[in-house]
Amino acid sequence: MSAELITSLTVFVLAAFLGFELIRRVPTLLHTPLMSGTNAISGIVIVGAILVGGAAGATTLEGAVSFVAIVLATINVVGGFLVTDRMLGMFRRRRSENE
Repeated sequence: MSAELITSLTVFVLAAFLGFELIRRVPTLLHTPLMSGTNAISGIVIVGAILVGGAAGATTLEGAVSFVAIVLATINVVGGFLVTDRMLGMFRRRRSENE
């Protein structure tokens, strides 16, 4: 294993642990506003994965990891928009039967 791979894996594991701990400690009231931020971050992940996976010298491993990143980030973005739309639907006025 190269030193670069070990460094990258270390950063990944630390980022995953830190992200888990931060999200776990967020009060329930703030989860929905934070979803907008994660949608933006997931959009950046999609663009980055497309750039890395589509690069001229990309290896098979880089292409596979990029594909997985694109799929997971897309699921996160779509799910976030669906939940946000449903939440905003709770604040819309309901039409009465007379209208």
